Amino acid sequence: METLFCLGIPPLHLKRASPFCTERSPTLLFTQRTLKLQAEAKGFGGDSVTVSENKRSQRDNNGEDDENDTIPEVIFERMMVRILFFVGSPMGIGLAMLQVFDKLKEQEVWDVPLWLPFLMASLAFGTSGVGLAYGTLSTSWDPEKKGSLLGWIEAQQNWPELWKEEKENKK
Repeated sequence: METLFCLGIPPLHLKRASPFCTERSPTLLFTQRTLKLQAEAKGFGGDSVTVSENKRSQRDNNGEDDENDTIPEVIFERMMVRILFFVGSPMGIGLAMLQVFDKLKEQEVWDVPLWLPFLMASLAFGTSGVGLAYGTLSTSWDPEKKGSLLGWIEAQQNWPELWKEEKENKK
């Protein structure tokens, strides 16, 4: 037995769709073991070309290789270590501070205002987001050079390199 539900409201006593449904509204069709969404969206046909296919055809027309698009394994591993450090450190400190505030309030040592944990969580997530970009930029993009500990020198070198292609496209 098949039952048709519309708008997420299960009409258990009806065998057909709810009177609130229109012809073009998406409906969920429940069968014995399958659940599928039946909707007819315009403009999403199977004839469209994906972005990756489009870029690939442009690359073939220009005669360029994929060599410029790949990152060497050594640099990729360095980037991952830096990203994990610069994202994980602020996130870990922020979560630890939330636990400290919870213990202080639970043991009635200090009645922590509600805005303080919210501020700490916001700072932790925000700093982690910045850490993602900085972890990539602070990595030495030269496979032979390891780079400095915090990567400030590498970030200053890599920032203009990152925008170099954008400037060339504007000219």
